[in-house]
Order: sequence, then C-alpha cells, then structure tokens
Amino acid sequence: MRLDPLFEALDRIDGPGETVQETLRLVAPPSYAHRYIVSLIASFIRGNPGFFVNLEVTTSDMVTLGVLENRFDLAVTGIEQSRAGIKLIPFRESPAVCVMRPEHPLSERSVLTPSDLHEQELIALTYRHGRRGQLDRLLHQVRAKPRIVAEVSTSFAAADMAREGLGLSVINPFPVYHYRSPDLTFVRFESPMRYRGHFVVSDQKPVPRIARAFIRHLRLNTPPDPFSEPR
Repeated sequence: MRLDPLFEALDRIDGPGETVQETLRLVAPPSYAHRYIVSLIASFIRGNPGFFVNLEVTTSDMVTLGVLENRFDLAVTGIEQSRAGIKLIPFRESPAVCVMRPEHPLSERSVLTPSDLHEQELIALTYRHGRRGQLDRLLHQVRAKPRIVAEVSTSFAAADMAREGLGLSVINPFPVYHYRSPDLTFVRFESPMRYRGHFVVSDQKPVPRIARAFIRHLRLNTPPDPFSEPR
C-alpha cells in the first residue's frame, strides 16, 4: 500500500529512532476506540517499545475540537468536520449496510433499498447523528415507514441490539464488521450514504513522528472486509 510521501520524507529527516520514550496523545469515538483502535495500539506498542500511547475516548463532536485545542496529537474519526486549524487525512470509506440476525427475513437479499424497510422493525441512530436525518429523508422519499423499536448512539450498540433480535439497523460497517460478522448478516444498503474515516491532525505544527508512525501502522494492519476500502 502506498504511504504518504510527505510522512516518509519527514521520517528521513527525523533520522533513526532514539531510546527516549515518545508519547502519542490519541483520541477516538467509541465505535473506533473499542476493540479496533485498542487492538492496534497493542501491536503498535509491542513493535515499538520506546513509544507510549495515551488514548482518550469521547464523542465524535469532541474529537476534532481536542486536536484543534492541542490536547491531542492525532484523532481517528468517522465524521467529516473540516474547520480552520486542522487537516483531515482520508483513511477509510464504506457504503451503508443493513445489519440483522441471520434468520431475519431480509438476510438472504444481496442488496436492500429504502423501500424494503417499510414496516420493518428498525433500530435507529439518535437524532444527534447526521446520518439519522439522511436516512429519514430517504425513507420519506419512497414513503417507507419502518417501526422504530429503539434509538442508540453508536453503530456497535445498533449491531448488538440487532444481534439480540430486536430488528435491523442501517449502519457504517467499519469497523463493526470485523467484530460482529460471525453473529450477524451484513447486507449492502442501496443509497447515496457513504461513510468516510479520517485521521485528524493540526495544520498549525508538524505532525509528531509517533503520530506518523501510528497512521502507517493502522494503514498497514487494518484487515480487509467486504465493504470498506482504504483511502
């Protein structure tokens, strides 16, 4: 996989690694931090014993603000919040999927559309998520009226409720697919909804060497899945 040439050039300027411990101040929302980021932090530290990682888990709205206020060196987020003072580095892109138990009546379909959700039991994201409004508009356009049985704040919570048999949910498959695919069926949802993951860094100062190293580590060690693509 091609790595960012700017990062490679900066690493050459930095020279060989030193034994002095370096600290990465990292922040991510729950859907990325739990399981996915944690597992890659572990392999990152094992391969770089001179590095130390301080991980904070917070809401997606606060992730970008933390970098902007210089409380963190690096953020990993699935929300595009472009603003002055930060730089977004594309990381991952995926379409929306419907997630449900394998015995669900729609689980054998290769693709689902908004019309297919009519009168289905739906686990929805809360209204503070922009994706909820986008899905509501798609359903309204085709006059589909699912039965909302629960509202949750993360894709992992939606998938876990689907696993308990409450219905189906429309979510971002990354990184949920890696941890829930043995128990659930993921079906592509035909819609304009796209999810884009980004690294967030400050554009007011150089990106620390340890942050560049962690970005490379995630790019090289994120396992493939049937839905998301590296960027």
